[in-house]
Amino acid sequence: MDAYWSGWEVPGMIANIAIVFGAVTLALVLHALFMALGRRIAGRTPDSVDDAALALSARPSRWIAVAVALAISRRFLILPGWLDDLWQLAAGFIVPGLIGWLIITVVQVYIRAIELRYDIAVEDNLRARRRRTRAAILGRIVIIGVSIVTVALMLLSIPSIRSVGITLMASAGLAGLAVGAAAQPALKNLIAGVQLAFTEPIRIDDVLIIEGEWGKVEEIRLTYVVVALWDERRLIVPVSRFLEMPFQNWTRNTSKLLGSAFFWLDPTANVPRLRDKFEEIVRANPRWDGRAYVLQVTDTKPEAIEVRVLATAKDASTAFDLRCDIREAMLAFIRDEMPEALPKRRLIYADQVSGGRLDDSRA
Repeated sequence: MDAYWSGWEVPGMIANIAIVFGAVTLALVLHALFMALGRRIAGRTPDSVDDAALALSARPSRWIAVAVALAISRRFLILPGWLDDLWQLAAGFIVPGLIGWLIITVVQVYIRAIELRYDIAVEDNLRARRRRTRAAILGRIVIIGVSIVTVALMLLSIPSIRSVGITLMASAGLAGLAVGAAAQPALKNLIAGVQLAFTEPIRIDDVLIIEGEWGKVEEIRLTYVVVALWDERRLIVPVSRFLEMPFQNWTRNTSKLLGSAFFWLDPTANVPRLRDKFEEIVRANPRWDGRAYVLQVTDTKPEAIEVRVLATAKDASTAFDLRCDIREAMLAFIRDEMPEALPKRRLIYADQVSGGRLDDSRA
């Protein structure tokens, strides 16, 4: 009994406390020195990414330094057996958790740095949307993977759980098949999310027409995508939907778009006059980006002609507003100054036709 408690006699306790206190103090001092050196190096670079990384990683790295110092100081301590086992168990839990915390923090810093460096509020934001989408998806994949590995290492530090895990390895194949069959939809979307990060059929802030709805990609998760619709609703779409079903992506290659509007007019309408007015309307509209515009007769019917107008804009939302402006202005012009261009329904009786042509006196 005396040997068992020999490490807890007053001299032994004082020595243990002194060793622990010295190790923790040394770890904190070294951590402070390294952080100061890192801040000085980061201050010489124009990029703010390293500054953010140091700021966010300071807390987890401090605790890691303390944990490593305690693990090293264990060799110099005199502890009873039960406390030594408890010390090792706590170290097996805490150290992997702190390392996983640090890695996840660094990944979050990287994602945030990408968001700050690549602004999607600019006009031509294709490159920014591509980088932010890929960083967001891959970052979540890394975070999930690190979390799983961290939890596994923490559990494996318990001897009883480690032995049970080795025993269950023989049946892991059948269990994996059963779990895979039950979680097939979730796994399908998870794999589709990884594929989405590399194939990039959609990106953050892309303008889509999906399920008959117009909206922008607001969030891309591993298993689902959030589309912000024009009326502030949110459409939640499984990731696999974008790899299996067709949809419209208005900003796949560039944010610039060609807006269109259609009018059904009388066949006798003065198209050159309409074209001149359309040019005047487009050039006066600040939403037009100056690239192109055109008015054409694209279809004919017995009772009307289809007139299509096209005008370019810098992005999808501006193109939508430009199309509305053109419709309103053209309809007002036709109503006020060219009412004869409005579609008419004609009835021609047989006695109005003489000699195979219309009798103008009775038309």
